[in-house]
Amino acid sequence: MPSELRFCRNCGFRLGEGVAEYTETVRFDGSAVPTSSPAGIPAATRKRRRKSGMAWVFVALLVFFVGAAAFTAVISPRQAIRNGGFTPTVMKPKSFLGVNGFETADNDAGVTFDNVEAPDTAADKAGLIGGDIITRFDGREVHDEDEMTELMVATPIGKTVDVEFLRDGEKKTTKLTTISSDENRRLTALFEKRPEGLGQFGYDNGDVEEVEVPGTNLHGVRLGKILQSRPADLAGVKDGDIVIQLGETPIRTKKEFYMRVRRALPYTTVNVVVMRGENDKFEKIEIPVKMGKV
Repeated sequence: MPSELRFCRNCGFRLGEGVAEYTETVRFDGSAVPTSSPAGIPAATRKRRRKSGMAWVFVALLVFFVGAAAFTAVISPRQAIRNGGFTPTVMKPKSFLGVNGFETADNDAGVTFDNVEAPDTAADKAGLIGGDIITRFDGREVHDEDEMTELMVATPIGKTVDVEFLRDGEKKTTKLTTISSDENRRLTALFEKRPEGLGQFGYDNGDVEEVEVPGTNLHGVRLGKILQSRPADLAGVKDGDIVIQLGETPIRTKKEFYMRVRRALPYTTVNVVVMRGENDKFEKIEIPVKMGKV
């Protein structure tokens, strides 16, 4: 072996082997290669090659993460839907009845509500009132508010359905045509902004109570304070009277009574049916009331 070995600075090969370039050489005395360069490769060259390897690792990692992100974007929503953990952004339109909201009735006997919101809504046209208990809707039994909510989503807007309900313990039936959310808002806005204004009765609406008339199956609204010199007072309505009907509408909840008073046209006369008395002795009285204006 020659006593003098020459190596290429760029590639590390001994001159005369591989791609070594004769113009870039370094001379070492003796045949020993520096110990810092394994396998006969100079340290500078090994460091350069190591840098090149790290670059390839970086590129490989970048490709991996980009691919993983693309895979997740396509697969994850599908998997989430299968697992029930993904809610689509496009929801099926929900049907509305035009009531203030549903609550589960006692003993899961159906769903009830406090009041009909505006004239000409689905519930209004069907003759429903606050306090009614819906037990069957479109051929399906209803036990609680969750079931009713599901039915509102499943029922197409504008569909006419059969409704069974309880009022004062008596079973009744009606037909009802559902409306959209937009139509419900439109009807409510028309009512609240009607040019005739809203009706006034003349009572403290914070001092009323929903009661059952003793000795009967009827429910009504017991009035507390009747405001002086207002329509009810001028017509002869008394503190403690139980309102069971306003015009042609049965009254079973205080919110329904409040809404029906507002719906009455100002300065028109409305017949109000009350139960007056105490203990088990009550008298039914019909009182014509000329409504005021809010």
